[in-house]
Amino acid sequence: MSEVVCDQREVKRARYAVAAVFAVHGAVTGSFATRVPWIQDHASVSAGQLGFALAFTALGASCSMPLAGRITHHFGSRTALRGLMTLWTLALVLPSLAPNLLTLCLAMFVYGATAGMADVAMNALGVEVENRLDKSIMSGLHGMWSAGALIGAAAGTLAAQLGADARLHHALAAAALTLVGLVACRWVLDLRPTEDEEPPPRFALPPRSALLIGTIGFCAVFAEGASLDWSAVYLRDQLDTSAGLAAASTTGFMLTMAVARLVGDSVVNRFGAVRTVRAGGVLAVLGGLLIVVAEHPAVAMGGFALLGLGIAVVVPLCFAAAGRSGPNPSQAIAGVATITYTSGLIAPSLIGSVAQATSLMVSFGLVTVLAFGLTVLAGVLRAGDRDRPRISPPSAAVPDPRP
Repeated sequence: MSEVVCDQREVKRARYAVAAVFAVHGAVTGSFATRVPWIQDHASVSAGQLGFALAFTALGASCSMPLAGRITHHFGSRTALRGLMTLWTLALVLPSLAPNLLTLCLAMFVYGATAGMADVAMNALGVEVENRLDKSIMSGLHGMWSAGALIGAAAGTLAAQLGADARLHHALAAAALTLVGLVACRWVLDLRPTEDEEPPPRFALPPRSALLIGTIGFCAVFAEGASLDWSAVYLRDQLDTSAGLAAASTTGFMLTMAVARLVGDSVVNRFGAVRTVRAGGVLAVLGGLLIVVAEHPAVAMGGFALLGLGIAVVVPLCFAAAGRSGPNPSQAIAGVATITYTSGLIAPSLIGSVAQATSLMVSFGLVTVLAFGLTVLAGVLRAGDRDRPRISPPSAAVPDPRP
């Protein structure tokens, strides 16, 4: 990629622009998640069939992520991100239009594919802005994603409460988010390939560095997915709480994650990625232990809050480390994103299977063990520390390019 000379004001503007892109990406996810019951009824599918269809989201993302680097190479970073984000925001309307299982599976595949490509592209640009500012910003960017998801979920909840047709709701949301995304993309970094630069391969296995970094991302996303989908069930079934208090636990977990990510950069800048993640692993393990031994709802809710606090910055730091881990940052970022998407897919179902065979307490014992992996594996994120020399190819001002 050829480097466009930017002063610090332009870089700071690019930072705010890519933060807005992260928020838009999250808002699409939040908007969709709140209308899944409506989509299930409209498509006339059972719970098992719905789970089968939702699996196509991760399948689409896994298939498409390796393409993001080639698209960016061909069109340049700004144009590529503008196009990929537009495809992603418009894909929001597809699931609500599906009248049956087959069309829902196809819609979810496209939805996941566009989400994955946009995710890789925006994370790669985030890493480049972080490099130019020479300070951690990835945690804050992912915090903006979480904030966008909360806003989208709040709007979707209101639409559901009003009994709005999800097709109308998602059409209006897609139009608004597409407009915001297009405006934000005007100010992201614009980098283009040099004439003699070889395009990246269409598909390639991720480098070994991505597998190591992806492993720690897997642990964090597994704990996140398990908590999001099962925290309310845990309080209701294990501790016999009301539905409202159980739901409040999930909301509190999401808020803890969002706030921790928004303030996480200052911690990372002071202590470094490795020490931050090791400390986070300790907090996550403590939270998991509180959940397992809890006999009162307040103890379990405190455990989920600590778990969210401990894992909040891990995925942003995984993307940052992947972007600096070697001469093929696009492959590394796509590889880490694929591993984390897979973890988010299998976590809820695996927790359910373990709970059915044993109990939810044992399931969250497994989550606690994986959280301990954050402390053990934190050293693989050393490439993300600010005092480490960056490894990047001379011709790649931005790594050819999600969570």
